[in-house]
Amino acid sequence: MKNDRENLLIEKINTDLKIKATIQRQKRIWINIKENNLIKTCNWLKKQGFDHLSAISVTDLIEEEKFEITYHLWSYQNKILLTIKTKIDRKKPVIQSVIPIYNENAQIHERELHELFGVKFQGNPDLTPLFLEDWHNTPPFKKDFNWRDYVKKDLYDKKNERETAYYD
Repeated sequence: MKNDRENLLIEKINTDLKIKATIQRQKRIWINIKENNLIKTCNWLKKQGFDHLSAISVTDLIEEEKFEITYHLWSYQNKILLTIKTKIDRKKPVIQSVIPIYNENAQIHERELHELFGVKFQGNPDLTPLFLEDWHNTPPFKKDFNWRDYVKKDLYDKKNERETAYYD
């Protein structure tokens, strides 16, 4: 059967973690969890062979006042990519760091997302900027960051004839 590995894993996830997992497509499984289950879920998945953290991403759900944090875990053993999705409060964006589980691989992702979205990863010892050393503004990837105002204020020159159109 085409999805035997995926179906077996979904049964284990449902039984052991009591989480509903779905096959997104062949060799792709998605699960949605509450953020307080992140560490338990990642520890369990690592024991199942999901030992490579491919990426962490953030989606700004401004209308819901939430950030959706997405973790992509790869199993070399099963050749399956598992995606964990969880939501956190956008006004107080704090979530546990997965560094104790995925080590330095998690470090760089968490650091970048802290810089670009303002998410605080509790337990991450180094959330210093990667790119924006002198940035003292709203995190630039948040949907409510106004790029036009920032560029007008800090980058354009009202006295430059070619740029006056931006001030009308």
